Amino acid sequence: MKLIKRDGYIDRLSALRGTPDIKVITGVRRAGKSKLLEDLKDLIVSEGRENVIFIDLSDLANESLCEYHALNDYVIANTRTSGGNVLMIDEVQECRGFERTINSLHNTGKYDIYLTGSNAFLLSSDLATLFTGRQIEIPVYPFSFAEFARYFDDEQDMEKLFDRYVLMGGLPGSYNYRDEEDRREYVREVFETILTRDLVQKFRLAEPMVLRRLAEYLMDNVANLTSPHRTSVQLAQNKVATSHVTAANYIEHLTRAFLFHPVKRYDIHGKRYLSVSEKYYLSDLGFRYAVLGMRNVDWGRALENLVYLELRRRGYDVYVGKFYELEIDFIALRGSEKIYIQVSSDVSSRETLLREIEPLAKVKDAYPKMLIARTRNPETDYEGIRIVNIVEWLLK
Repeated sequence: MKLIKRDGYIDRLSALRGTPDIKVITGVRRAGKSKLLEDLKDLIVSEGRENVIFIDLSDLANESLCEYHALNDYVIANTRTSGGNVLMIDEVQECRGFERTINSLHNTGKYDIYLTGSNAFLLSSDLATLFTGRQIEIPVYPFSFAEFARYFDDEQDMEKLFDRYVLMGGLPGSYNYRDEEDRREYVREVFETILTRDLVQKFRLAEPMVLRRLAEYLMDNVANLTSPHRTSVQLAQNKVATSHVTAANYIEHLTRAFLFHPVKRYDIHGKRYLSVSEKYYLSDLGFRYAVLGMRNVDWGRALENLVYLELRRRGYDVYVGKFYELEIDFIALRGSEKIYIQVSSDVSSRETLLREIEPLAKVKDAYPKMLIARTRNPETDYEGIRIVNIVEWLLK
């Protein structure tokens, strides 16, 4: 398998080196968390200044460490008394009671700690209850289009390569397969593992078929406003009966496992967050096409999903904007920076262009406004609104 250095994540982790936080690398299955931890280990080892204790608990050779007393003793035995100690544990959930060891070691102040693990055990909402010290989450996403282009660097036509990326997605393990059906089967198996091991088995969910149909429904409706009530009604129409309470509970499970990302709505005029209806974006479009195939594809929604993920990779907090009766796809916030963004698959006609930029033009504040579309042309400007080709924007 060809390996790509994910410099942005390495830079993020490097900036946290030496801080007292427990660094927890999270993300959807097969996004590359373990490889990222290995790359950081190699970097630190190459510098030769700190003692690195690296433990892969999925390795059968380390099976004896899958008990928290044994893990604690091993770390202490390999601790250097002078200089810094970096503790890295991959698949930490394989050690039952691992949080006791991590909290005890963290309390000594001797270790710079980095962890990865299965989403079933290191869900975002679980971190505060697992660890008594301060922890910081570093979310890892599947390959961006820029990383995809580096992987498939034999293709020079970026527009053509983008078409491949939309359908293949960003799970790098799937790139090993030359046959398209084998590649999709790999992605389907990742999806099945998330549903079965990370959710049904851990939380003992009583209605696995409801969970599956719910995941498929959200996949088929990425970027559409939805609610538990609306979802339960749609499932009932497809002969999968469930209550809105169960739908809400199962949607939360799907988001906690990083399969979907919920995005709240913000009323720009009223300056308040709206509690009714959210949008859900899929962690990787490859899941949608591997599980559902090519039926009912909405390319505009697919591009919107890609833009959302890229904004998150770049460190933005993202909301859906509402301005009176108009909708703005995204309000992206990062520190004092704010950008209003619309996304479209095609603005080749003037009528479509004017319809897409109307919500942006109505907002009269001074923050930047941008239309990201599949223009296949250089960036242009329309009355102060940037019109950007999505392929070029993703590569920046």
